[in-house]
Amino acid sequence: MSLYCAVGSVDTDLSAKQLKMLLAEALSRLGPRSKVLVVPPDQSREHSRAGELTRYAYDYYGDRLQAVLPAIGTHTPMRTDQIQHMFAGVPPSLFHPHDWRNDVETLGEVPAAFIREQSEGKLDYSWPAQTNKLLIHGGFDLILSIGQVVPHEVVGMANYTKNIVVGAGGSMGINRSHFLGAVYGMERIMGRALNPVRNVFNYAQEHFLNELPIVYVHTVVGRKQDGSLAVRGLYIGDSPEVFTLAAELSLKVNFEILDKPIQKAVVYLDPSEFHSTWIGNKSIYRTRMALADDAELIVLAPGVRQFGEDAGIDTLIRKYGYRGTGHTLAAVRDNADLGDNLSAAAHLIHGSSEDRFRITYCPGQLTRDEIESVGFGYGNLGAMLDRYDPAKLRHGFNQLGDEEIFFIANPGLGLWAHRSRL
Repeated sequence: MSLYCAVGSVDTDLSAKQLKMLLAEALSRLGPRSKVLVVPPDQSREHSRAGELTRYAYDYYGDRLQAVLPAIGTHTPMRTDQIQHMFAGVPPSLFHPHDWRNDVETLGEVPAAFIREQSEGKLDYSWPAQTNKLLIHGGFDLILSIGQVVPHEVVGMANYTKNIVVGAGGSMGINRSHFLGAVYGMERIMGRALNPVRNVFNYAQEHFLNELPIVYVHTVVGRKQDGSLAVRGLYIGDSPEVFTLAAELSLKVNFEILDKPIQKAVVYLDPSEFHSTWIGNKSIYRTRMALADDAELIVLAPGVRQFGEDAGIDTLIRKYGYRGTGHTLAAVRDNADLGDNLSAAAHLIHGSSEDRFRITYCPGQLTRDEIESVGFGYGNLGAMLDRYDPAKLRHGFNQLGDEEIFFIANPGLGLWAHRSRL
C-alpha cells in the first residue's frame, strides 16, 4: 500500500496545470495499466474538481480508460448535458449509470455484533459491503476513485471507501449505514474522521475490498478571502493515509468554528447543484451546530423542485416530513415502508431542526403547501432574494440595517459550529 502524492496546506492553491502534473506523476508510479475505471462524484459535488481530474486521467490513459461510473448513491442519474458540462473532454459514451437498487453485489457482511458495538447497543443488524457489479466483474486493473474530502453528515468526513460502498453501493448498505449514523447522532459524527460509520467501512476495506485495484484521488477544496475556491490539497494512494491526511487538512480548511452562535443564517443553493431537499438540506445539517436556540435558517433554493432524488423516497418524505428524531424513529417502528428505507429515515432526521430553530425554505419550484406539509416554514423566493441578494453578500456575518445575518454561498463546502457545541 502506497501514498503516491501528498501535497497540501491551508495556504496551498493548486492550479489546473499543477493538478494535471501531480496526477500524471502519481499514475506513472503505478506502472502500466490496460483497463481503467474511474469512479467520480456527480454534479452535486462539482466543486471537488473531480470532473477535471477525470479528464486528466482520460488524457493520460486514452482508450485504456474504458468506463466512468459516477458514484451517485441514491441521487438521480446524471443527464448527458450534466456529463458534458462537468466532464468536458471525456466521451459521454464511457459513462455508466449506477442503479443502487439493482446493479450491485455483496462482497461480504460486517457482523451484527460489530454493528451492535459501534451503535452502543442501539442496532442489531449486520451490514452488507455492497458495490456496483462493474467494479467486481469488469476486469479492470485500475479503479480510480476520485472525490473531495469534506465534512459529511453520515460518515464524518466524505470519501475514501464511502465512494465505493455508498456512492457505488446498494440499497441495503446505504440504508443501514445512514441509519447507523443518524441513530448514533449526527452532531457526534460530523467533522470526525473516525466514528462508528467509518469504522464499519474500514472493516469492509480490511476484509472485503482489498482484492479490488482501487487507488484514491482526494482533493481538499477551500474558500479564499475573496470568496473564490482553491484546491488546498491533493492526495493520491491506496493506503489509509491518503484519507487521514486529507481529512486533517479538510478540518483546517472546511470547518469554521464561530465565537458566537448565529441568530439568523441565509444559505444559497446554486440551482445547477441543488434541485431537491435531499441534497439541499446540507443547508440544515452543516449549520445546525452554529445556530442559536430559536434562530432562523433561511434557505434560498431557486432550483429545488422536489424532495427526494427518486419517486419512492420523494413519496416517503412527503408522507412523514422532517419532524425530528423521536417522530421518525416511531414511524420506522410502526410503518414498513419507512422501515424498509432507512436511508430515507436518516435523511428525515438530518433535515429536522429538532424544534430548536426555525427553517424557512424558499424554493423555486415547490408550493407553500408542499413545503409546509413536510414541516418547514415557507418563504417567497423572489422577496427573499430581493432582501438577501447572494451577489451582494459576503461569506460570514453581514450587517443589513439593524439586522445581522450569516451568509453561506454553498453549504456543501464546509461545516459550521459554535464552540459551545463541540
